[in-house]
Amino acid sequence: MELYQLGYFLEIARQRSFTRAAERLHMAQPALSQQMKNLEAELGTALFIRGRKETQLTAAGKAFQPRAEALLLQAEAAKAVVSDVAQLRGGKLVIAAIPSVSACLLPAVIQKFAQEHARVELQLIEDSSERVADCVESGLADIGFLQLPASKAAFATRTIISEPFVLLAAKSHALTKQKEVSLKQLAAESFIFYKGRARDTALESCRKAGFEPRIACESGELETIRALVAAGLGIAVVPQLAATHLPSTIRALTIRDPKMQRHIAAVWKKGGELSPAANALLGMIDT
Repeated sequence: MELYQLGYFLEIARQRSFTRAAERLHMAQPALSQQMKNLEAELGTALFIRGRKETQLTAAGKAFQPRAEALLLQAEAAKAVVSDVAQLRGGKLVIAAIPSVSACLLPAVIQKFAQEHARVELQLIEDSSERVADCVESGLADIGFLQLPASKAAFATRTIISEPFVLLAAKSHALTKQKEVSLKQLAAESFIFYKGRARDTALESCRKAGFEPRIACESGELETIRALVAAGLGIAVVPQLAATHLPSTIRALTIRDPKMQRHIAAVWKKGGELSPAANALLGMIDT
């Protein structure tokens, strides 16, 4: 059963004539008659009583008429919804991101997106790189922002940031008299680790520098890391993005040796196209 056949059926019912319906539909009457024969054959019953002067609906045709009208209305509504999503006049965009990206990079981007596409609903999921990858792979999120490498092979990726790691210390800490430090200088310090891949990078770098860091605390919340550092409970090695908009109680120092860097990428399912909303959001990020 095709939608156009439903339209033909309803036009014949309105006109009560195959001839008049064919004229309104701008098609040959034999072709219209054949389409209705095909529809009747599929339904297994006659829909019309064909008279000399007027065509009427059978009992089956009368029962079918409101359902055919409803199906066409639903089809039109479906087309409208798809059009709204394609034209960014509606729909929903789900973004998954690691905390430093959601807290320090995305707010300005989301604000701009919301101003330009106010009718698109936005949802933000904040989690580790592994969970971000899971959200994208499962279809829970349309696009994800994580630290490379991506844990899933079936992703398309676009690097949006390559950044160094920096050291956060309380303003009162002796280290803040320097502009840059070497990790070897920090062997006796207490560390506050930022959970996730940033933690793995910092921990591995400390070990390469010849010491096992003494961990005072760990947290996946950026504001908690900053608060603990400001309170003098330890120092933190974090990506530069996590050191933006620091309070006056904290200083960020360059790590001279070793050079530590991470790459942040947007990810989506390989072989699939980004949704119009996700593509528009990605286009608003300065790379």
